[in-house]
Amino acid sequence: MIWTILLIVQGILILFILVSKRSRSEKEPPLDKGVIPWLGHALEFGRDASKFLTRMKVKHGDIFTVRVAGRYVTVLLDPSSYDAVIEDSVSLDFTRYAQVLMDRIFSLRLPHHNPAVEKAMMKQHFEGESLSCLSSTMHCHLQSLLLQAQRPCHNQTDWNTDGLFSFCYSLLFRAGYLTHFEGEQKSNRTDPIAVYAEYRKFDNLLTKMARTMLKPEEKRTAHSVRVRLWDLLAPAGLGEGSGSSTWLRCYRHLLQEEGADEETQRRALLLQLWATQGNVGPAAFWLLGFLLTNPEAMRAVKKEFSKISGQDSAQCPLLDRLQHTPVFDSALEETLRLSAAPFITREVVQAKTLHMADGQEYKLRSGDRVCLFPFISPQMDPEIHQEPQRFKYDRFLNQEGSVKKDFFKGGRRLKYYTMPWGAGTNGCVGKRFAISSIRHEMNFTELELCDPEAQMPEVNSSRYGFGMLQPEGDLAIRYKPRRSH
Repeated sequence: MIWTILLIVQGILILFILVSKRSRSEKEPPLDKGVIPWLGHALEFGRDASKFLTRMKVKHGDIFTVRVAGRYVTVLLDPSSYDAVIEDSVSLDFTRYAQVLMDRIFSLRLPHHNPAVEKAMMKQHFEGESLSCLSSTMHCHLQSLLLQAQRPCHNQTDWNTDGLFSFCYSLLFRAGYLTHFEGEQKSNRTDPIAVYAEYRKFDNLLTKMARTMLKPEEKRTAHSVRVRLWDLLAPAGLGEGSGSSTWLRCYRHLLQEEGADEETQRRALLLQLWATQGNVGPAAFWLLGFLLTNPEAMRAVKKEFSKISGQDSAQCPLLDRLQHTPVFDSALEETLRLSAAPFITREVVQAKTLHMADGQEYKLRSGDRVCLFPFISPQMDPEIHQEPQRFKYDRFLNQEGSVKKDFFKGGRRLKYYTMPWGAGTNGCVGKRFAISSIRHEMNFTELELCDPEAQMPEVNSSRYGFGMLQPEGDLAIRYKPRRSH
């Protein structure tokens, strides 16, 4: 027995040495393995990816390879070269790492899943007439939930108090849950408050699940919360009479065609709950927070919305009236520039020569990963956006009020000057619905800061790489429904 253990230990040590001895070959990106064998930069990467990758950019330039927990990740931070990664579906694969994260976060395996087919199906339900129906349903649920919040006051002119992040996340999550998972069903409905409470426990552990950094007690919590959410979501999308939206029934049908059993379908619903509800609430928080702490910006958006409210609602429904809002759109785009921070990740499935926009060429090794982090560049690049840390509500407007699309780096006009919605196979199908939901919330709610001098809270640095950032702390607010819309 002792010899078996010694052989296993010896084998691990040999593998450890082989992995640690990697060196940079000709024409490969700069290699930075860190000082800790095997682990490399994993701890610093996990604590604050933005700070770490910014430091690596200063040290190595727009492309470099770092070691992270035994894996080698090539990070590309030149937006003019992003298409070389985004448009390559032969040498670079999106699905493999996505499957890894699905297993770690949702305990879900979909071996026969076809993301392209799923995306095509989703587009049918988040565009055109289907989008109008979804937005109308969301509109009704938001109004209903806001009125319910006022009932304890017995007077719709009274103010309620809350934290802005808590208010936005809870309100938009519950309205979105009712829209997507419960529809118009009135009886036997799962309590959206219960779903939200469990989901927030899950969400608080999400980054640790993705990085396999859960402590023993956190592992038990994550498991129990997942089981509870699977049970709560289980009835959704089961049939025509379930009350849930059409896209959810089509999604379950797609899973069935791919051979997914009922338990797998239940687990996949949690994935869709996160995909549809995990970012819109935090996005609304940052937008409203920036507007509330920037009175000039708030006045400009309110002025635009007041013109919309004054239009003839009989001839122009609210959803149509909310389509042309350039000031709001710029403020939202600026908000997302500052707060949307997803990774765009690919697995290198065969060796590739990456052709950069500046003419440089770099070899990528099979088995490595490639990661784009648009939050650093283009979104926070001072060459592209002056004073990138500052919120400027009109950054995406020209002087005459038209949409500004011309941004430059190194004298080159950029295709990607902000990328909050991803790109290529990572592009967000629900973009228009999410924007519509945030518009509705703003249009229905009056908000004030409890402390007019309050400042925006700091960012939770562990959330970099996972969609919308979340705050450390909150903003105390007063809110009530608007009298008319």
